[in-house]
Amino acid sequence: MLPFIRSDLAKFSAYKPHPGSSTAEPVPLQLDRLDTNESPYDLPPELKEKLAWEYQQIIETNRYPDGGHETLKNAIALYVNESANVFSSFFTAANISVGNGSDELIRSILIASCVGGEGSVLVANPTFSMYGILAQTLGIPVVTVGRNEANFEIDLQAADKAIEQTQNPPIRVIFVVHPNSPTANALTAAELAWLRNLSDRILVVIDEAYFEFSKDTLASELPQRPNWIIMRTFSKAFRLAAHRVGYCLAQPELIAILEKVRLPYNLPSVSIAAALIALQNRQLLLNSIPLQLVERAKLIEALSQYPTLQVAESAANFVYLRLKPNALNQEDDYLINLTQKLRTAGTLVRHISGGLRITVGTPEENLRTLSRLQTALTNL
Repeated sequence: MLPFIRSDLAKFSAYKPHPGSSTAEPVPLQLDRLDTNESPYDLPPELKEKLAWEYQQIIETNRYPDGGHETLKNAIALYVNESANVFSSFFTAANISVGNGSDELIRSILIASCVGGEGSVLVANPTFSMYGILAQTLGIPVVTVGRNEANFEIDLQAADKAIEQTQNPPIRVIFVVHPNSPTANALTAAELAWLRNLSDRILVVIDEAYFEFSKDTLASELPQRPNWIIMRTFSKAFRLAAHRVGYCLAQPELIAILEKVRLPYNLPSVSIAAALIALQNRQLLLNSIPLQLVERAKLIEALSQYPTLQVAESAANFVYLRLKPNALNQEDDYLINLTQKLRTAGTLVRHISGGLRITVGTPEENLRTLSRLQTALTNL
């Protein structure tokens, strides 16, 4: 380590942006990229043309972007109220903070709550790794608990014990995903009851990145939950992963704090324009979701036919599978080999937490993947 760099940074690895790539090179375009939970569909050409027109005719590249995001926040509020089936003024711009992807929002939440020895973070693994990674980069302790092997529900007894026993600093933030990644399960009634009964001294962050696929949101509870934040993203259903736009919902007092710690001009003008165009044309973009849900069901049904595979139900745009208990020795090596064989054949999937996560692709991608998987399993 360089003598002026924090010594603890040697103890963990950076997030690997393209898990399917074994090198620093970009993932080849000809591969079926089912490893990062992106939408398989690009923006329609007419919306790309609108965005290009905005860039050519409206955006002044010599000017800073809109640093307050008021127009975008108002558009987000309209969409959230509509999709949560609440009245039209339930959420306003005052309830919303916009980030450079959800990652920036996570970092802002951590800065506002835990840095300087103020608090620790609790996560239930397996889950989205950036909660822990970003906490570590800020020198924040991360406390982990497990999940039920059968349904991936958080080990609530272990979580209660961790909250009780963790001091100096105490647990200040809990991150949950609804539905979880990589396991695709929605929060259960028991988990929701637990979250509702937590001390209001603990900040509860509920990541609804896959809301448009699950259709299950906790947004309507926020007025009664001053210690809750709900995060969302434009990277999945809205097809804007390249533009890095995330947002969160909370009571105005909490949003005002997050606005204090976020970076100024954190979203480029073209990303703001892309998010606005996506919201204005949301019906067109979200029309693909029923097809993706049908394809998800087909994937689960086909994968469930293999006697060695255990396929989880999914409320997201991906499927998670593991080997059945005692199906094979050296299960992890088997899955590593299976992942590599699929890559060689042309499909990228994510080997993670003792299983495989497969994004729901186009019908053609899914058919190719199932065919390649059958060949790979036969050869293995």
